[in-house]
Amino acid sequence: MQNPKTNANHERPRGRPRGGDLVAASLCEVLNLVRLGQADTRQEIERTSAFGRAIVADRLATLGELGLIDEAGTGVATGGRAPRLVQFCKERARIVVITLNQSALGVGIADLSGRLLTEHHEPGDLAEPRACIDRISALVRWIVSRQAKMTDLWGISISVPGPVIANPAERFIRTTPDFLHDWGNSGLVETLLREFQAPVWISSSVEAMTMGELHGGAGQGETSMLFVKTGKRIGAGLVAVGRPYHGASGAVGLIGQLPVTADGQTGSLDRMAGTDMIEAQGRDAATTGESSALAELLSRNLPITANEVCQAAQMGDPASTAIISRSGHLIGGVIATLASMLNPSLIVLAGSVAQTNDILLAAVRETVYGVSHPLVTRDLRIVRSQMGASAALLGAASIAVEALFAPSVLRDWILSGSPVHHPEMVESLASANRSEPKVPSVAPPPPAAIRT
Repeated sequence: MQNPKTNANHERPRGRPRGGDLVAASLCEVLNLVRLGQADTRQEIERTSAFGRAIVADRLATLGELGLIDEAGTGVATGGRAPRLVQFCKERARIVVITLNQSALGVGIADLSGRLLTEHHEPGDLAEPRACIDRISALVRWIVSRQAKMTDLWGISISVPGPVIANPAERFIRTTPDFLHDWGNSGLVETLLREFQAPVWISSSVEAMTMGELHGGAGQGETSMLFVKTGKRIGAGLVAVGRPYHGASGAVGLIGQLPVTADGQTGSLDRMAGTDMIEAQGRDAATTGESSALAELLSRNLPITANEVCQAAQMGDPASTAIISRSGHLIGGVIATLASMLNPSLIVLAGSVAQTNDILLAAVRETVYGVSHPLVTRDLRIVRSQMGASAALLGAASIAVEALFAPSVLRDWILSGSPVHHPEMVESLASANRSEPKVPSVAPPPPAAIRT
């Protein structure tokens, strides 16, 4: 892995110096036109940006020197000389992506287009933050070392199982947010900044999975999507006008706190329809003998979790089917309210309960289509995610790419050729380097122990 500060080929452009806000702004505009596929020849850039030929030529020369664009390819001739294609150099750098769940860790590598190149998943426990951070550092070092050709590292993007309250004025995070108990003082962000000398972003797992579904799943091409993750906690993400909606501070989609009522009981959606309730009702059904399938597991001293209830329901066990259906109807009632307000074109259900059987999906569909306004449901599709654990990693990559190339951020580092040279990033690294170093105590796993 090369250090951007010592990379002589891409640290700064050679030739005459180019500076000023106007130059940086025009470089950003040209780069993003190419990066987003809105223009791929000089002529299209001139037409789309309204910049003159000389300015476009100058900006492309600068971007080429920085290693951000390439003009080696040729397009299709339309009566004259074939135009040179202008392409974004997505291989210029890499992004490390990490996902933390209550019982699992994931790590991967993505290019600058947000495409996931490789990933690894393993069991994990967030109850011990320091040991978990050591393991994360070891996994990052390991997965980087496996790359045949590792270019500069331009960011580390993490998804976590809890809301992340964002500071809109902070472009580069310096300290670890308190997304779970004991993690606010864990030093996760500070450790990664100090060890890998690259920007770090943290987002909620629901936001990351929403972005992953939008860019790589059922949400591709959709402009309005509601994403719902089921589990112990139930959360939602919203895509509006083709972009994720973040809200005032990032606390979007905390629908698990909403009250629902069933069988004369009122409680939060998390408590009434989450996996804890499914497990509790499954154990009750096994104890009373109401469910013969679950009672058999109990007689063999096997655990009864939400997965076992889902499997029993899928095999036709009436009691288990009723438990999953009840959860689906409660979740569907909340989704119907959201759908009637937001009018999405697509609703995607994710999480182990939604993805391991058809019963929850059917119950949600029945409720949403049954109680929502006909105009809302006329063209509405309700599907389950097919992405599994990859959704959060892919979404984390998309979040990092959008943050890196946002014009307000890009203009402050583009002339230097690396986001590590952004003034606020320099301050973040200096702050992390001043903090007490913590040497990781867990060695990278041997290849034979890895499941990728």
